[in-house]
Amino acid sequence: MDTKAAILALMSVWGVGTCATLPASAQDAEAPEDATDEAGENENPLLNKVWIRADADAALPGPMQIFLGDGTLVSDSCWETYRLSKWQQVSESAISWDEDGMTINADIASISATELVLNLKLGSDVQEQRYTTATVPYVCPDMVK
Repeated sequence: MDTKAAILALMSVWGVGTCATLPASAQDAEAPEDATDEAGENENPLLNKVWIRADADAALPGPMQIFLGDGTLVSDSCWETYRLSKWQQVSESAISWDEDGMTINADIASISATELVLNLKLGSDVQEQRYTTATVPYVCPDMVK
């Protein structure tokens, strides 16, 4: 899955252009070299899924992360615009990404096909973040006014 596919996935989560994602997915599956790449990426349950924050603040709903196999991290939420960052898997249980010129290091506390728990190392503090895979369709809840 490349950056274009991630943007299309975000658009489908937002309910925009859902028809456009179907042909793109079918075209990706038909290419023999892409089929090999997809099979390799599927071994890592972190990759190419829309991870929605499960423990998000109700006043700031819908934070999400998409870790793409090409090293792009798509971050978005219902209350702020998306961000594209570079990320890397440092080890089996650690990842890092660049955010506003700072490197964020995180330990993967647990991961399954549908759940992800990250422990972000923010200076001397450690912040736990829990995620679940997004259900499609996903619509951001109304913002509290």
